[in-house]
Amino acid sequence: MGVPPEEQKLLVGYRETGDLRVLGRLYEPYMPLVYGLCYKYYKDEAKSEDAVMQIFESLITKLRTHEVTNFKSWLYTLARNHCLMDLRRSNRIQTVDIDEHLMESDVFMHQHHSGEGIPEEQLVLMESCLETLNTEQQTCVRLFYLEQKCYKEVADITGYDLNKVKSHIQNGKRNLKICMEKNKHE
Repeated sequence: MGVPPEEQKLLVGYRETGDLRVLGRLYEPYMPLVYGLCYKYYKDEAKSEDAVMQIFESLITKLRTHEVTNFKSWLYTLARNHCLMDLRRSNRIQTVDIDEHLMESDVFMHQHHSGEGIPEEQLVLMESCLETLNTEQQTCVRLFYLEQKCYKEVADITGYDLNKVKSHIQNGKRNLKICMEKNKHE
């Protein structure tokens, strides 16, 4: 289940030549996936279409300077970060992506620094570990990290006291990390 040889040739070819037609052939099959990811964050067709093009434009320079071995995984991370950063800029709300906390654990350090993003099996593990949290922790963690809500918004949505929200998030994050560490080798 490695990287398709044709894709690897396109990656190397673009890196060596800077030919935008080569980059277009590499990116084109992933455009619907990138659009779908952007639409998940923006819930707006025009904004998602613009993001697909902005991400392509960022590839022009990033793929010349980054050593990418798994394009699909790397592109997913790039697109997700593009959307999150754009939403944070437009909302002016300071939030922390759950991946940033997970990056602190040794489980993710290698993948993060090699530019490959988080492997799908780690994301599946994270999702299954989220299911083990109690209802309050799970709800608060999902709203805060995955839906990018601030503490006050989480409190408004759940009806929990603001200090309870902070406590549920902190405890949920800790329990999530413990669960992932315990299950990472299974």
